Amino acid sequence: MQSPGKSLKEALLCAQTEDRLTVGVYESAKIMTDDPDSVSFCVLAMDEEFECDIALQIHFTLIQSFCFDNDISIVRNPAEGSWEDPALEKLHLFCEESRRLNDWVPEISLPER
Repeated sequence: MQSPGKSLKEALLCAQTEDRLTVGVYESAKIMTDDPDSVSFCVLAMDEEFECDIALQIHFTLIQSFCFDNDISIVRNPAEGSWEDPALEKLHLFCEESRRLNDWVPEISLPER
């Protein structure tokens, strides 16, 4: 099995190509509120520059809580049929295994290239 980071990168590139990728805290929160069943995975970017932004951290916490309540896999650092994507399925399995180990929001580093 390839690394979770490589699977994440493949899933994000595929979702972007198919126009199934939503970027941004506010945009993601809107979609999750309007149609949570259309969301298959959530990635929260980690950026040291914004660690002190309390409002953003509150949004991240609320999004994480929403994902937990709606069984949406989440990692820190998609729509109907999206689980057919092998890379996304690998990420989902990785998240399930992390939850079994009580690591509810696993961290995944994206490969450089």
